[in-house]
Amino acid sequence: MSLQHHSIKQAYDLPVGTEVTLHGWVRSRRDSKGVTFIELNDGSRFKSMQLVVDAGVVSEETLKQVTTGSSVAASGVLVESPAKGQAVELKVSQIKIYGTADPATYPLQKKGHTLEFLREIGHLRVRSNTFGAAFRVRNALTRAIHTFFQKRDFIYVQTPIITTSDCEGAGQMFSVTSLNVRDPPRTGEGSIDWQQDFFGRPAYLTVSGQLEGEIFALAFSKVYTFGPTFRADNSNTPRHLAEFWMIEPEMAFYDLEDNMALAEEFLKFTIRYVLDHCREDLEFFNERIEKTVLSTLEHVAQSKFGQIAYTDAIQELKKSGRAWEFPVEWGSDLQTEHERFLSEEVFKKPVIVTDYPKNIKPFYMRLNDDDKTVRAMDVLVPRVGEIIGGSQREERYDILLQRLRDSGLDEKSYWWYLDLRRFGSVPHSGFGLGLERMMMYLTGLKNIRDVIPFPRTPGNAEF
Repeated sequence: MSLQHHSIKQAYDLPVGTEVTLHGWVRSRRDSKGVTFIELNDGSRFKSMQLVVDAGVVSEETLKQVTTGSSVAASGVLVESPAKGQAVELKVSQIKIYGTADPATYPLQKKGHTLEFLREIGHLRVRSNTFGAAFRVRNALTRAIHTFFQKRDFIYVQTPIITTSDCEGAGQMFSVTSLNVRDPPRTGEGSIDWQQDFFGRPAYLTVSGQLEGEIFALAFSKVYTFGPTFRADNSNTPRHLAEFWMIEPEMAFYDLEDNMALAEEFLKFTIRYVLDHCREDLEFFNERIEKTVLSTLEHVAQSKFGQIAYTDAIQELKKSGRAWEFPVEWGSDLQTEHERFLSEEVFKKPVIVTDYPKNIKPFYMRLNDDDKTVRAMDVLVPRVGEIIGGSQREERYDILLQRLRDSGLDEKSYWWYLDLRRFGSVPHSGFGLGLERMMMYLTGLKNIRDVIPFPRTPGNAEF
C-alpha cells in the first residue's frame, strides 16, 4: 500500500485499478443490502468520494463508528462507478477511525442548514458544502490577484497594520495601546499622556495601506499591497465588516486613464481565473445561492466596461423618474441603489464613474481644472454596486497642502506625504479592491460574514 497521501481531488484523476488511501471526514453513510455507502470529503474539492464497503470487509465494531462528522482513513482500489455524476468510487478493503462524532450532538447533519445557523458554529461551518466552496473560491481569488500583479512586474509590499496616520480622514479607527485603559496616565491638564504609551503617541489599526504604498510606488514604480484593514464603523449591515482584506495597487507615471484600464484588466483576469479554476464550486453557487452567478461573471469577463462622468450619472439618475430612497443631487455621494441602477439598467454591464465632487472624496485625489471635481474613479458592477474605488493622486505640493488644510487635517502629521511631492514628485494613481466585496460578487452570497473565515462585526469577535 502506497504511503503517498492522495487528496480526493487527485484520486479522481487516477486510473481505475489504482490502490489508494484517502483521509477525510464522513459527510454521510447509508446502508443497503450487503453494502455500506460512505461519502468522504477532505476539502480538496467540492465533490466527495463515494466509498463502497461490502459486508464483512470491515468489522461491525469499526463500521458502527463511521458516522457523519467522524474522521477516517479508507484504503482500497479505485473502480468505475455505476452512480451518475462520478467516474470512480473507492472499493474499500480497510478503514481506520481517527475521531468519532456522536450523531446526537454533531450539529452538521446531512440536511439543509440556514446560513444564520452555520454562522453560529463558525468552527464547524467550514465542513459544509457552502463554506467549503466559498473558501476554495477565496483561495483561488487570492492566488489570481498575486498572479496578475506578479506577471506585470509589480512589487508586493507589506504595509503596516499598526499606523499613526489616518488615510481616509474619517476617524473610524481602532486604537492600539499598551496603557492601562482603566487608569491611564494623565498630563498636568488631565488629558491622556500618550508619551507614556508604547509608541509615544496615539496609534491605530490601519484603514488602508495606500499612503505607505505611495512611498514605495515613488521608488519601485508599480507596487501593490494585500492585507487586513480595519474600520471601527458601527455598521451592522450585511455589507460591512470591522476587519477585511484590501488589495491596493499604486502606480507611478499612471494617469486616470491608465488606472481605469488596469482596473478593468484586473477584474477580468481574476474573474476568468476563478471561472477556470473553481468551476465546480461556482456551479454550486449558481444552483443554490444565486441563479445569475455564472452568466454575470462570463458577461463581465467579456464586456468592455462603460464610462460616465459623475455629473452625467446624476442626470441619468434624475431622468429615470425613480423614487430613490436616497435623493439624488449634484454633490451627494452615490448609494448602492444608484450604483446598481447605473450598471444594471443604464449600461447593463460594469461601468466606471469618474470625476466626483471634491467635497465627497478624500484630500489626496487630484484636483481637476474646474476646481470642483477630482480625478476619482469607481468601478460599479451589476448585483453589487461599487467594487473598486480609486483615483489619480494629487502630485502638486501647493494644491495638496491646501487640500489637507481644507479637510481640517493636521499637516504636521503628513509631513512625509508632502515630502514625496517635494522630491521627485510624479503623476501617480491607484485603486483599492475589498476582497470580501469581490467574494460576494463571485459567489452570490448576500452576507459579507459568509465570505471571510472569521467575521468581525459590532458585538461579534468569536475565536
